[in-house]
Amino acid sequence: MAEARWLEVSLVVDGELAEALADLMARYVEGGVVVESGVRFDSIDDEGTPGGPVRVFGYIPVDNELETTRQKLESGLWHLAQITPLPQPVYRPIEDQDWMSAWKVNYHPIPVGTRILILPAWIEQDAGERIVVRIDPSMAFGTGTHPTTRLCLEFTEDLCQPGMDVIDIGCGSGILSIAALKLGARTAVAVDIDPLSVKATRENADANGIKTGLEIGEGSVDEVLAGGYAFSTAPLVLANILAPVLIRLIAAGMAQLVTPGGFLVLSGILEEQEPGVLQAARAAGLEYHARKQMGDWVSLALNKPK
Repeated sequence: MAEARWLEVSLVVDGELAEALADLMARYVEGGVVVESGVRFDSIDDEGTPGGPVRVFGYIPVDNELETTRQKLESGLWHLAQITPLPQPVYRPIEDQDWMSAWKVNYHPIPVGTRILILPAWIEQDAGERIVVRIDPSMAFGTGTHPTTRLCLEFTEDLCQPGMDVIDIGCGSGILSIAALKLGARTAVAVDIDPLSVKATRENADANGIKTGLEIGEGSVDEVLAGGYAFSTAPLVLANILAPVLIRLIAAGMAQLVTPGGFLVLSGILEEQEPGVLQAARAAGLEYHARKQMGDWVSLALNKPK
């Protein structure tokens, strides 16, 4: 067994204590403090509200200073506990191992629809007749494992035609744009407000050997409508985000990105949020075409009349 290299220290507290506890622990742990909370949805419009107990944790190096560091941390915790009650810290030794390799063991190829196979970037596998989309799942949202991404990919497979232009709003890892290009799309415009997602999309495009046909940038609906990319309308527009954000983007003009006769595919919708999304889409002049569901998650394909 490998020797322990780190000592994890964690406490579970209520939300009001988390910030003060994190500030204290940051003095003694390396690499920063993690504050991990659950998420609840207070309404169908809620994008996710942190709630419930909060776990605050960090890592102390196992070295000659370990006991001194631990004593200083516990002294600080004792003083904080004089102000408000605290639970006892929980310590857990962490073995020195190749964390990335250990994590990769649990990530496997994912067949989607009838034609797509999502492969982790490091796996070589005969895909048979399926189209391989390689994704590094450590990089950004959109790995193919979550129902929202899989549903959106299934619609992409259904609706993407050879030579078609595609717009991907909130591209995440770039998985949808890359799949569309591999399914025969001529060009894809992929935008995201997160620069890390833009970077991940570029790197995943490289991993898939895509050298042309993909335009990537920071932005959202406004930036595409403003003409900052190769085209501002397309017969297939994809958006895999969250329902409240989708409704706001529809209000911001997302339906204008769809050419007459084209389709807008929306994913990231919980079943109870579906009526609100449909209402917003119809108000923007779109018509219901089809839906797919996996568990509690729904994806919608909407048509723009000619």
